[in-house]
Amino acid sequence: MRASRGADRRAARVEFLMPQGSGAARWARRLTRGFLAGRAGEGVTDAELVVSELVANAIEAQSGSCRMSLCLHSGELTVAVHDDAPGGPRLMPDSRTAESGRGIALVQALARRWSVRPDPRGGKTVLAVLAPC
Repeated sequence: MRASRGADRRAARVEFLMPQGSGAARWARRLTRGFLAGRAGEGVTDAELVVSELVANAIEAQSGSCRMSLCLHSGELTVAVHDDAPGGPRLMPDSRTAESGRGIALVQALARRWSVRPDPRGGKTVLAVLAPC
């Protein structure tokens, strides 16, 4: 874990190397809850759901570990999850009835905005920006 605080006292950032395997999403929720400690409301629950989905997708996509960073600035939370798998997440056409593929629809519904950024060294980073917590 790395943490930094810039000149703006309202900004905080942490980065975690997530464990491999099915427990990674649970750790992501726990770490997010700790990072947002002292804040209450739907924002924290939404953040836990988003990190859980993004980390689970990253672990499933590459069968390995991934990195998750959380940045809180002026109450707005940016979640970034990086993995080394080449393809980006896909929003399934009818994700309501699908066995899988509903995670990105959930992220899209809960985040103010989200995007996928390819990494020139390989892999990608999925970003989700959530309303103030």
